[in-house]
Amino acid sequence: MNSEIRNLEPKIVWNHFADLNAVPRPSKKEERVIQFMVDFGKKLNLDTTVDSVGNVIIRKPATQGMENRKTVVLQSHLDMVHQKNADTVFDFDTEGIKMFVDGDWVKAKGTTLGADNGLGVASIMAVLSSTDIAHPAIEALFTIDEETGMTGAMGLKGGVLEGEILLNLDTEEDDEIGMGCAGGVDITATRNYQEESTPENTIAYEISVTGLNGGHSGMDIHKGLGNANKIMNRLLFDGFTNFGLRVAEINGGSLRNAIPRESFATVVIDQISKEPFLFELNELINNIKAEFKSLEPNLSIELKETTTPENVMDLGVQEGLIKTIYAALNGVYRMSPDIEGLVETSNNIARIIVKEGAIKIGCLTRSSSETNKWDLANSLRSAFELAGFDVEFSGAYPGWLPNINSEILNLVTNLYEELHNSKPHVAACHAGLECGILGQNYPTMDMVSFGPNIRGAHSPDERAQITSTQKYWNFLLEILKNIPSKN
Repeated sequence: MNSEIRNLEPKIVWNHFADLNAVPRPSKKEERVIQFMVDFGKKLNLDTTVDSVGNVIIRKPATQGMENRKTVVLQSHLDMVHQKNADTVFDFDTEGIKMFVDGDWVKAKGTTLGADNGLGVASIMAVLSSTDIAHPAIEALFTIDEETGMTGAMGLKGGVLEGEILLNLDTEEDDEIGMGCAGGVDITATRNYQEESTPENTIAYEISVTGLNGGHSGMDIHKGLGNANKIMNRLLFDGFTNFGLRVAEINGGSLRNAIPRESFATVVIDQISKEPFLFELNELINNIKAEFKSLEPNLSIELKETTTPENVMDLGVQEGLIKTIYAALNGVYRMSPDIEGLVETSNNIARIIVKEGAIKIGCLTRSSSETNKWDLANSLRSAFELAGFDVEFSGAYPGWLPNINSEILNLVTNLYEELHNSKPHVAACHAGLECGILGQNYPTMDMVSFGPNIRGAHSPDERAQITSTQKYWNFLLEILKNIPSKN
C-alpha cells in the first residue's frame, strides 16, 4: 500500500513521509524516531544535535546567493496521536502506519495517519535533503511530545537557536495562516471508593457507545460532535435515577487531545426491572441518535447481557460521579470577543476510568485567554471537589499572542495572495501550537504557522489531501525564496 504513496507529487515530500511513517513514534516513546532523524541528518553531513530533552536540531547552510538572508527555523513535532478503531488489530509500538490512496486523499488502514505533524516533518526533511531548492540558512527543529504535554518545546533552552524567523508547519487548512493559538492545562480528578458485593437477583449488561467521529479536541470542539463519555453518562444517569442501576466498571475515551469516540460500561440492575429498564433506555438511545443524526450518522449504542460482576461501586460515590460528570462542562465555554468565529475557551472530558476501587477522570482545558483558562479550570475543579475528588492541574502551557505587525506574517500573506489570487484566512486557532511556548525563550522570533488540508486529526478517520499538499509545498518553497535580508 505504501508504494503508491511514494509515487504521489511532490515525490520528495511523500517519500520522506513514507519513511517517517515506517518508524513507530508515539508520544513519550520517541527514542526510535529521534535516532531516525539523527541518522538522517548525519547521512546528509549536516550539523545534527539532540538537546537535553530529545529535540533534534539539524542545520543546513544557505544555498548560493541566499547567504545574506535571515536564518529560518523550520519547526514540526515528531510524535503522533495513536488512535485505532476497536476492530483494528495494530501495535503502534512496533508497526509502521499502513497507508493507502483514496481519490484525492491519503488515509491509514483503521488508525491515525500521522499527517499531524508528519507532513510537516517530511517537508522539512525534503528541504534538508534537496540539492535544487533555494533557501536561506535553515535550522530544522524537530520537537518531541507535542501531543501529550509539549515537553519538547518547553524544554528547548534559550540561545540554542539563532534564527530570526520561525515557520511552524502544523496547521490543517491550506488557506489559513496562523498568527496565534490557545494555551492549555490538564485537569485530573481522582478518588477511591469501596467496592460492594453485587446485590442478589441482578442482571448485568455491557453498555457500549461507539462509532463517533472523535477528532481534535481543540480544532473540532465547536462542531457539536458527540463525546462518548457524556453520552454514556446520560445513559447511566437515567438508569440510576429510574431503576437503581449500579456501576461495576467504566472505560471511556483515550487521549486528552482527542474527542472521545468510544465508551464502555458494565452495570447491573434488579432482574425485576429488566423490561422497563430496557424499554426506557432504548427510548433514550433513540432520542440521542436523533439528536446526533446529522453529525454522527455512525453512532452505535448497544446493550448486551454479560456475566454478573462480583462487585459494584459504593452507592454514594457512584451518585457523586454520575452527577459530577453531568455538571462538568464539555465543549465551548466562551467564544472570542475579538476574533469572529474563534473559540476562546473550551474543555474536553477526555478519559473516564472506573475500576477496582479507583476513579480517574482526565480533561484538557484550552484557552487563548490565560484568565479564562484558569476560570474554567477552577469551575471544573469545584465540580469535582464537591463530589469528593482530588484534583490536580498539570502540563499548563501558554498561548501564542497574535502580532499584527509581524514582518513574516505580512510577507506570507502577500505571497499567498500573489500565488492564488485570493486572500488567506489569517487567524488564531483553538489548538496548542508550540509557538507560544517557544516564544517564551525566544521572544523576538517572528513566527507564523501554515500547512496542508488535514481532516479528522487525532482519529482513525485522519486523512491528508494530495492536491492540497502540492499547494502547500509550492507555498513553502516560495516563502523560502523570499525571506528578507538580514538587518
